[in-house]
Amino acid sequence: MLIIVPPSESKRPPADHGAPVDLGALSFPELTPMRRQILEAVMATSAEPDAFARLYARASMMPEVARNTWLSAVPAMPALDVYTGPLHDGLGAASWSQAAARRAGQSVVVVSPVFGALRPTDRIPPYRVHVCARLVGVGRLEPTWRTVLPDALASAAEPAGIILDLRSPMVQAMGMPTGLGFRTVTLRIHHDASGRRIGGVTAKRARGTVARYVLESGAEPSDAHELAEMLGDRWPARLDAAAGSGSAWTLTVAID
Repeated sequence: MLIIVPPSESKRPPADHGAPVDLGALSFPELTPMRRQILEAVMATSAEPDAFARLYARASMMPEVARNTWLSAVPAMPALDVYTGPLHDGLGAASWSQAAARRAGQSVVVVSPVFGALRPTDRIPPYRVHVCARLVGVGRLEPTWRTVLPDALASAAEPAGIILDLRSPMVQAMGMPTGLGFRTVTLRIHHDASGRRIGGVTAKRARGTVARYVLESGAEPSDAHELAEMLGDRWPARLDAAAGSGSAWTLTVAID
């Protein structure tokens, strides 16, 4: 099973001291040339007068944008320790059981607009870069990553089994696993069990909660129907067929 986890806008500040990112030590070495190009472009862009517009950053984020200018030297930490948004709160990596942590090391891939595909323990620095950023010398990040990320995600998938994609459509625009749409399930949280609409923050946290449940369960669903049945034992769940040949399934889960 492969679980694709998005980044979050909010990130934990780096330590005062520590080793910086080692691009050559990250998982998916085929992405190293792209990572190096984007890292250099982030540092250059963050020093430009229009940096905030290019990075989709607010003026209040000035310290983070300034830190981007020396990002290659910022102390790094495990990827799942960097992100602190609601989905990652729901995922709760710090409190996983040992079995779930071992499973996550084999089945979880975190997607980053700066570093592409990462395993949970890959060490990266916190950055301020939106997925739709327009970098000097690179341009928009989504189409840039689409040239290499789909194959990397496909290589991370097991020969069989399901791919659970927790990303929003905006982050999915960086690339879907090549040729594996029939095995891919995108997760949506639209309503709670009473039928009331829920907010974006709550929906993100719920997606993380669902992924944690899957990791802790130890289950290995072989297709979308088995995944829907497994989650349906815990929450109301509805599986919608793929829109066309090669398209992903959509699984809607209601969590109070």
